Amino acid sequence: MDAETSPFERYRRQMRFAPLGEEGQRRLRSSSVLVCGCGALGSVIADQLVRAGVGRVRIVDRDFLERDNLHRQILFDERDVAEELPKAVAAARRLRQINSEIEIEAEVADVTVANIARLAARVDAIVDGTDNFETRYLLNDYAVANNVPWVFGGCVGAEGQMLAILPGETACLSCLLPEPPPAELQPTCETAGVIGPIVATIAALQSAEALKILSGHREAVSRRLAVVDLWSNQLRTIGISRATGEPRCRTCVERDFPWLDGRRGAAAIALCGRNAVQLASSGGEPTSLAQLAAKLAAVGKVFANPYLLRLEVEKYRITVFADGRAIVGGTDDVAEARVVHARYVGG
Repeated sequence: MDAETSPFERYRRQMRFAPLGEEGQRRLRSSSVLVCGCGALGSVIADQLVRAGVGRVRIVDRDFLERDNLHRQILFDERDVAEELPKAVAAARRLRQINSEIEIEAEVADVTVANIARLAARVDAIVDGTDNFETRYLLNDYAVANNVPWVFGGCVGAEGQMLAILPGETACLSCLLPEPPPAELQPTCETAGVIGPIVATIAALQSAEALKILSGHREAVSRRLAVVDLWSNQLRTIGISRATGEPRCRTCVERDFPWLDGRRGAAAIALCGRNAVQLASSGGEPTSLAQLAAKLAAVGKVFANPYLLRLEVEKYRITVFADGRAIVGGTDDVAEARVVHARYVGG
């Protein structure tokens, strides 16, 4: 079959990279990946994997777009912000324009104990684009328990880290960090800022590891933690061993999965650098956004689309999603957020 009629013609320069070749491209085409979070890292990762020809890309994100996302979240533009779209919806729209041959699934949801099995069903790898350790530990528990490779990444300021995790072969997140770092010691994009190039760098490293996994080249996957500081021009890798001695890793050695079992994790989360709190869904019937909009019309300024409703009242900005989740902006105090939500949206 010549290049003009080959189903892989658009990837011909990628296939000329000898370690990948046509066989690797075929494996990519038949593979499936979950991109968990579609903000800074996730938008770059999703873009790279769709352009590379990964056959099915499932994007899950719980948040909506804001103007100050645009300096680092490359899939989005001012039109998406004006339409007040959820990130997953805006990303899927753009990605389908980039590569119409790929199956792209968009989920507007928070990744929780209740839905992780469904969201990660039948995927060959998981790539981390989240902004909190609670979700990352849940991903780690699920991946190790189900033998699914995943790629951790994070960045703030001009610094970032990346670690590919092959369950049973390499160290996992719990080997590296047995417990989540204390919130008060974690810099955030709000407190320390973030520059676009570090996002692109860490996401590129994550995407490369994902392509190795999905194309059948696990032998090429890095077994080391990559640490990058673009401001001081430092790039280094650190060997991370599986914690098989004392103390033993509770996840990949002891096979204890408290985040996956629901013994760890909170129903309410203060969002990184946002002065906002996310409140989990009660797990009941989906919320009727139209009925809620009618109820709140006399209370404050209401905006609604098929994906979310927003109420601006007092100093607060309350966003309610169709799955029942809510983000209460204007406070980072969980108790206050619960009170405000109950006052206007209801119990």
